[in-house]
Order: sequence, then C-alpha cells, then structure tokens
Amino acid sequence: MKKTVVFAIVFIFFLSAYAQNDTLPKIIDTGMQSLDTNFHFQPVAITPHNEKVYRIKPWIDVPLTVGGVGWSLYAFTKIYNKDTSTLAQIMALNRNDVSRFNRSAIDQYSQTAFDNSNIFFYGSMPLPLVLLLDKKIRKDALKVGFLYLEAMGITGFLYTGSVYFHDKYRPYAYNANTPMVRRLRGGAKNSFFAGHVALVGTSTFFIAKVYSDYRPESKIKWLFYTLAAGATASTGYLRYKSGEHFPTDILLGVGLGTLTGILVPHFHKHRPIKDPNLSIVPIMGSSNGLSLVYKF
Repeated sequence: MKKTVVFAIVFIFFLSAYAQNDTLPKIIDTGMQSLDTNFHFQPVAITPHNEKVYRIKPWIDVPLTVGGVGWSLYAFTKIYNKDTSTLAQIMALNRNDVSRFNRSAIDQYSQTAFDNSNIFFYGSMPLPLVLLLDKKIRKDALKVGFLYLEAMGITGFLYTGSVYFHDKYRPYAYNANTPMVRRLRGGAKNSFFAGHVALVGTSTFFIAKVYSDYRPESKIKWLFYTLAAGATASTGYLRYKSGEHFPTDILLGVGLGTLTGILVPHFHKHRPIKDPNLSIVPIMGSSNGLSLVYKF
C-alpha cells in the first residue's frame, strides 16, 4: 500500500521587537540609505517556539483515519473467528518446513509470557494520555489525539489486512506440547505479522515523537525513545516465548509499528524557516518596503 502525502510548507512570522545596539546585524538592502534616521525599525524575527507544531488536512486525514479504523474494526471480527483447523491439518505440520531462522520459536510455549504480553498490549493503548501532563501539548489535545487515532488506524489496517488475507500457522501450532484445543483454533493461523508488537511500537514511539516535536530543546527526549524501544522489544520477546509469533513476524511488527508511530506525526509537522539569524525588516520613512536581515 502506497501513501502519497504532499504537505505545504507554511511560513509563519511573529513580531519580535528589540533595540538597536552595537551588534546590529548586517542589513541586506541597497536602499537603506533612504531610511529616516528618526525611525526605529523592528525586525520580524522567526520564532519557532510560538508556531503550531502540527497541521491536519481534513480531506486527506479524515478519510485515511476513518478507513483505517473502520476496516480494522470489521477485520478484527473476522480474523479471530476463522474456521478451525482439522486434526489432520495440524498433524501434517512439519517443523522442517520452517526456516532455520524461525524454527526455534516452535519450541516456545508459555501462558505466563502470553498473559504478560497482553499487559503491554492493552496498557499501551491509553498510554499517550500521559502527553496531556504537558501544558503545551494539552492545548493541542484534540489534534494530537486525532493523529494518534490515525497512526493506530494505519497500523491496524496493515495488521488486520495481512492476517485477513493470509493464513500462517503460529509456532505453537507445530508444538506437540501445546494443548491440541489451542492448536486447532482459528486464531492459530494468525501468525503473520505480530500485531501486539506493532501496536505497542506505534503507541510508544508516537509518544516519544510528539514529545520531541513539542519540546525539541528537552534533555530527556532520549528517555522517551529508550522506553519506547524497551516496551516494543519486551512485547516482541514475550510473543516469541509464548509461541505466538516467529522472529520474522516480530521483526516486521517492530519495524512497521515504529515507523507508523514516528512518521505520522512527522508528516504532519509545519515546515517553517528555522534559521534564527534570518529576519524580515520593514522599511518606513522616505521609502517603504521590506528588507532581509541576516546576522553573521
């Protein structure tokens, strides 16, 4: 699935007054000699701290979000109600048909690991609410909430779509130590790809990215990304130990979840000029106009 999103670059200028002094920046304008010496000009500085962080395009984002969430809700009712396998189908599964890289997952089965993976899964969904503790982010709560819904909708669409159209037995289906009733269930054919891991990755990396966008000067940004990586990796490990997914399924879930969590906010960012040395100076006096000011 290819998604082409074209975002306009928005230039936002704020007035920032300051007195002239000996460190006055060089003025790039040949007509400055005509400036009234009694006029005290005020350059318009670009102040990234006051600009809006994200921009939403309803004609793109609303259909994308509604489509992703709508399909996910529909597909979830289908992928966990697949037809059960027959005993003959399960007994015909051969571990030698699994690649060497994935084969070790067949010997894994742990109900405890399964239960713990669900803690990460269900706990991560409301986790972005912690962003509301930040005053700056809280002002854009609806916008950030919508972007989170869009990110989760995209991840859900990719996961449910892959499982809906492709049956792949989970590692425990090959494992003779797994209760047969579990091996026979329809959900045992939902190995590709790791949905728990993808959704945890989307949620936690979304938090890290949004916080970093609102607080680019923060010295603890690395902590958010570290926690996101730790939560995603832990979920992947637990899904492996529970026999739910093969390593390749987990790696794909990690990659897709991480990218969605980071790229959805990234593609919605404003793109103003960030150079603090560049200003726009209005000229008033014997002649009127604008002049660029650049501090070297």
